[in-house]
Amino acid sequence: MSEPRKIVIVGAGLAGATAAGTLRERGYAGEILLLGTDTHRPYELPALSKGLLLGNTDEPDWVHDAGFYEEKDIAHKSGATATRIELGARLVVDDAGGEHRFDRLVLATGSRPRSLPVPGGDLPGLRTLRTLDDALALRSAFKDAERVVIVGAGWIGTEAAAAAREHGAEVTVVDQVGSPLLAVLGEQISGVFEALHAEHGVKWRLGEGLAGFTGGPDGVTGVRLKSGDELPADVVLVAVGAAPQVDLAHAAGLELSDDGGVCADAGLRTAAPDVYAIGDIAAHFHPRYGKRVRVEHWANAKWQGEHVAGNLLGENEPYRKSPYFFSDQYDTNTGGPAIGCEYRGLADLERDHLVVRGDLKAFNFTAFWVSPDGEVHAAMNVNQWDDGDALKRLVDSRVKVTDDALKSGSLADLG
Repeated sequence: MSEPRKIVIVGAGLAGATAAGTLRERGYAGEILLLGTDTHRPYELPALSKGLLLGNTDEPDWVHDAGFYEEKDIAHKSGATATRIELGARLVVDDAGGEHRFDRLVLATGSRPRSLPVPGGDLPGLRTLRTLDDALALRSAFKDAERVVIVGAGWIGTEAAAAAREHGAEVTVVDQVGSPLLAVLGEQISGVFEALHAEHGVKWRLGEGLAGFTGGPDGVTGVRLKSGDELPADVVLVAVGAAPQVDLAHAAGLELSDDGGVCADAGLRTAAPDVYAIGDIAAHFHPRYGKRVRVEHWANAKWQGEHVAGNLLGENEPYRKSPYFFSDQYDTNTGGPAIGCEYRGLADLERDHLVVRGDLKAFNFTAFWVSPDGEVHAAMNVNQWDDGDALKRLVDSRVKVTDDALKSGSLADLG
């Protein structure tokens, strides 16, 4: 494979910006165009629902320093949205009419917050959290709010609930599922997070359907449940997950997976010649799991951005890393219990059984999701920071272990 003369990267988030920077680190001397809708320079998302929303910082974690793109001769075109891809002509067209030829193309268009098709779902003032501007506006609103209602008890919803409570607001979280984070963690571990937030005064309305939002031309004023109850609110945050932004790829004729991502092989290549997909949109064949996997977390975006750079330059290596994410909920400096956790791997909640090492009630434990034949498919350490490397080895190695070894043995000796 000859070195490409020009690489176009559509999407200037963590995945796309990391790919651009890694190309230069690896000695690529051709043209790089990084095309992104956001008007800010590329930044990472985790701080938006954590430190920035809490007020511990006024800036996100930038992917690179301010002068990086100019110094590395990377053409970063911000505030520009790609509107069309012509695969045969190897052409990307943006909303300003710019036409960008490519030898190789990377799609890193990320995700957008899901909306709710219910009455009042288009009322002004309904908030979502995905961008830096969203986070700054939401933080300001939390500071002034007396009552906050959050629709959605996933990671963004629970982290935002913690931040709103830290700012002194009364917080209610609504979700049709019976426990927060249930689809990811299962009933027993999700109950730990439910208890954590209850200790901080969060009111749960779980297992209840949403009928709509109340308000008028001046903005949203509350949430109405299917039970008929109305929850008045100064701030309403919709945090019901994110959808991969694949319209551009789909219109170009690229195949989509069952979960809505862009199909890619183990090396992150789509079926179109010289076109790659990374980050939130990439449903790539994962050699470890023997199936397509799509992950919407920080580490996946960063690591796939690094990995794809080598394949753009001819390495053709499969992407094998296990999924990883982390969460921080509440601040130990303000009193009361807090959770900091890391999750590695990919659990199958229907088949795996749970093994717990430590004390769930004290919010100090490690949870393991173990297959019927004894492989650790996933592990999450909560308020324990000494075993991270051992847990990574254990998940990646897929060695068979006993429940007793996980509960009380030396983790460093496993995997």
